[in-house]
Amino acid sequence: MGGLQPWHWVIVIAVFVLLFGAKKLPDAARSLGKSMRIFKSEIKEMQADSKSDTPPATPIASERVDNAAGPETEQPSDKRPA
Repeated sequence: MGGLQPWHWVIVIAVFVLLFGAKKLPDAARSLGKSMRIFKSEIKEMQADSKSDTPPATPIASERVDNAAGPETEQPSDKRPA
């Protein structure tokens, strides 16, 4: 009951042909196809640009293993005077 039956599609197609004419429908479909191709190519280009624009990941301070400049603050020693 909720889906379109084949005779519904016939009526929809007949209305389109009456409104736009049989000559203009192929041109409209062709221009719609071109627009979709342009849209897809722009989306792919934007995705490629966003991937190349992201800077390389830098490690978080807690993940750094060695510090070439040395520690900025003195680390407390675990040695206790006896």
